Amino acid sequence: MKTLYPFFKFILLVLYKLFLRFEVSGKGNIPEKGGVIIASNHLSYLDPPLVGISIKRRATYMAKSGLFGIPLIGKFVESFSFPVDRKNPKPSTIKDAVRRLKNGELIVMFPEGTRSPAGDSTSGKRGVAIIAAMSKAVIIPAHIEGTERALPVGAKFIRPAKVRITFGKALAIKPGESEKEFQVRITRDLLSIIKNLK
Repeated sequence: MKTLYPFFKFILLVLYKLFLRFEVSGKGNIPEKGGVIIASNHLSYLDPPLVGISIKRRATYMAKSGLFGIPLIGKFVESFSFPVDRKNPKPSTIKDAVRRLKNGELIVMFPEGTRSPAGDSTSGKRGVAIIAAMSKAVIIPAHIEGTERALPVGAKFIRPAKVRITFGKALAIKPGESEKEFQVRITRDLLSIIKNLK
């Protein structure tokens, strides 16, 4: 299934271009190599594929564990993600993410932990900051607009809508800043930084 990733990406790219007329800006802020966390707001189920088709690099996702047990769908999800129990996160999940980042992978995370269609969430999870501090990976903030109109919560069909994703500048540990200080700063400021990319 992993070898089919380019095929899936191409098909999604065509569909998003046709139905959502999506635009991308700030793509040059994403490093071409090395461990990278893309941290984005989360409005709709359309968001994860949107991030993946908007960048050159292969994206890996942290997906809720329940998806992996669904016949057929589970195999598809497994080809580009690894499981996380959102209700009871395990240390092994963080270790897995850190290992992947140290190996140079790009991981997509949603700091809010769930969809927030109104875009007014102010309480991000600490996971992004912890994983970034442990792996020394840079964080690329991203802001998505329009997917909540294309596929609102509860909707069964996609509606034509203008969709946009903006990537901001890299966030990393500052000179003289401790890992703990970095975690506090990112947990406190990340969602505001993402929102200000609009």
